Amino acid sequence: MAAAAAPRGRQRGEPRALGRAVRLLQRLEERCGDPRLSSSPPSLRDLLPRTAQLLRDVAQTRRTAGGGDPEGPGGAGDFLVVYLANLEAKSRQVAELLPPRGRRSANDELFREGSRLSHMHAELGALFPQGKYCGHTYQLTKAPAHAFWRERCGARCVLPWAEFESILCTCHPVESGATALALRSTIDLTCSGHVSVFEFDIFTRLFQPWPTLLKNWQLLAVNHPGYMAFLTYDEVGARLQACRDKPGSYIFRPSCTRLGQWAIGYVSTDGSILQTIPPNQPLFQALLEGQKEGFYLYPDGKNHNPDLTELRQMEPQQHIHVSEEQLRLYWAMDSTFELCKICAESNKDVKIEPCGHLLCSRCLAAWQHSDSQTCPFCRSEIKGREAVSIHQFQGRPVEARLPAEDPRPGSDQEDREEPQGQVAPSAPPLPPRLNLSPRRPRDEGQRKVKLLKGKSPLQLPLCVP
Repeated sequence: MAAAAAPRGRQRGEPRALGRAVRLLQRLEERCGDPRLSSSPPSLRDLLPRTAQLLRDVAQTRRTAGGGDPEGPGGAGDFLVVYLANLEAKSRQVAELLPPRGRRSANDELFREGSRLSHMHAELGALFPQGKYCGHTYQLTKAPAHAFWRERCGARCVLPWAEFESILCTCHPVESGATALALRSTIDLTCSGHVSVFEFDIFTRLFQPWPTLLKNWQLLAVNHPGYMAFLTYDEVGARLQACRDKPGSYIFRPSCTRLGQWAIGYVSTDGSILQTIPPNQPLFQALLEGQKEGFYLYPDGKNHNPDLTELRQMEPQQHIHVSEEQLRLYWAMDSTFELCKICAESNKDVKIEPCGHLLCSRCLAAWQHSDSQTCPFCRSEIKGREAVSIHQFQGRPVEARLPAEDPRPGSDQEDREEPQGQVAPSAPPLPPRLNLSPRRPRDEGQRKVKLLKGKSPLQLPLCVP
């Protein structure tokens, strides 16, 4: 009886807690008069009203549903209890750090707390889009990470850190002591003492690939002098000012605006300080490529640049197996499965995550250079990419005919990773064939390509990384 009464009591208290959080954010917003608080992302003056509105949406949806969201352990109710308590604590910390009325000064600690509030807004938006709970169906970007979470955590969207650490150790052993504390500070973005499926998704995207997840984290975050946590765009520029006479100096940080991606700041040959967000690829690849081109040579201005080549040697490549049934469809259309369906020249060698569509890396690079962050086939958000190698059924039948109900020539029915021997049930729309050309071709012999003239359905704002 007492156990049954606890959820009912929590549900009665939840609307009050949501309303209290909204009022607290509104009071904070009224005090955010410092122009510095809106100078670069994450902007408190923009963040606070958006978080308050999302909380109103959650309250309205929960009230309408009458508590119909999944309420098992680690479900919507448990998440909101943890989230609202943490939000109240963080909001009070920010209130203490805000300058008194009439003064327009702000310290660096305030901006760090602002970064945590930004992470909390992103987390709430990911698990409650438009206020509706989806934590039990949240799709992690990296397939092995998704399988790990769902197999070991089930439908839960949040776990206490101690429980999560013990579960993680079954796959990726963690040393106790300082290493475990450092790992917790990296994964627990919101500093709640818990780990959500969203936070784990961000961590596994930052420190991919999965088989060497903690090895990557140790080399790139724990031991690398160029790693900076919770720095903003302006703070990166300020830190690199001391290295302007040393081109090739660089530091890197998790992006504040594109969670799960890295932002790299570096000093160019003319002494300018530039910042870039590399495409969705493992960070060590971007650093090794930049080192080869002379951009990333001195981490935080130091002469020793850690050797990351061992991570490249350990990087796995996914193999896509193509069945005879799948190949017959392409042979009947005088095509092949491995041929990229955008340029129709290069072979597919990359998989978009999490949707799973396949294309060649050159077409993907050109597509993303057009500032599009959505899949060219299904328009879902591109959160990552993975190198693939296609192994097809050997041999070609003497005669291959197109069945009456086969897809039309030019469709992309097989361009997603599917279990061997199965055919995708429906085809996403195929964009017009592109003459793709990169912005800066490496040599005159490369074919040139042309980007789509039509706009992508999702237009992302051009914001500071």
